[in-house]
Amino acid sequence: MLLPAYRRALPLLRIPFSVYLMPVYWFALSALRGPFSVGQAAGVFVVLHLLAYPASNGYNSWFDRDEGSIGGLERPPQVTRELWHLVLLFDGLAVLGAALVSLPFAGLLAVYLLVSKAYSYERIRLKKYPVISTLVVVLFQGAFTFLMTQVGAGGAPDEILAPANLLVAGVSSLFLCGSYPLTQVYQHQEDRQRGDQTLSLLLGVRGTFLFAGLGLLTGALVLGYAYWLRRELLFLAVFAVATLPVVALFTRWVWQVWEAPAAADFRRTMRMNQVSSLCLSAAFILMLALRHWRY
Repeated sequence: MLLPAYRRALPLLRIPFSVYLMPVYWFALSALRGPFSVGQAAGVFVVLHLLAYPASNGYNSWFDRDEGSIGGLERPPQVTRELWHLVLLFDGLAVLGAALVSLPFAGLLAVYLLVSKAYSYERIRLKKYPVISTLVVVLFQGAFTFLMTQVGAGGAPDEILAPANLLVAGVSSLFLCGSYPLTQVYQHQEDRQRGDQTLSLLLGVRGTFLFAGLGLLTGALVLGYAYWLRRELLFLAVFAVATLPVVALFTRWVWQVWEAPAAADFRRTMRMNQVSSLCLSAAFILMLALRHWRY
C-alpha cells in the first residue's frame, strides 16, 4: 500500500516538465569559451533537472492544491502527505548531489531552493505579488541558474564574471521574462480564486501576449548584440534558424487568441513550451558542439 501511494504522488513533481527548463542549462554551457568538466556538467544536469526542479514543482503543488491544469499536468492528482515526503527527499538529494559536484555549486543551489520555497510558502508567497514574483522567477531561473550551471561545470571564475558572459546571462532572464507570463495565461480563474495576482492576470490575456512578444524580441536583440560583441556570428545564425518554428507558432497562436481569447488554453501553452524548449536546446547544443569542434 505504501509504494502505490508514492507512485500516485510522484507525477506532482512533474519531472518531464523540467525539459522546458533545459535551454538555460545548454545556453550556459554553450557560452563557455574555456574548458569545463564534462563529468561535473553531467552532474549539474542531474541535480537540476531530476532533483531540484521536481522538488520545487512538488513544493508548489503542496501549497497550491491545484484542481485545474498546471504546467505539465492537464489533470493533476490529489495532493497527499506522500508528496511532502517526496519533496523533502528530492531536496535532500539535490543538495547532497550538488555537494558531490562542487561546494560552490551546492551553496548556490541551496539559495535557489530557498527562493523557490519563498515563491509558494503561504506565509511569504511571493506568487501573490505580480511584479516581485516575476522579477524573482526571471532572475533565479534565468541569469542565476545560467551562472550556477557554469560554476557547477567548473568554468573559470574570470570567464564567468566577465562582462560579456554576464551580458549573455542577462539574456536568459530576458527570455524568461517573455515566456514566464505565458505559463500563467490559462490559469486566470484558479489564480483569482486563490488570491494570487499573477503578472498574466494583471495584464489580461491580450496584454500577456503583447508583453511576451516584447520580452522575447528584446531578448533576441540583446543576444544578437552579445554574439556580435563576442564575434560569434555563426552562433547568431544558428539561433535565428532554430527559432523560426518558435516565431511561426507564436505568431499563429497570437492570431488565434486575438480572434478568440479562449485559445489561450493549457494545450496550446504546453505545445508552445515544448516547441520553444526543444528548438532552443537544439540550437545551444549545436553551438556547444561547434565551439569544441572548431577550437
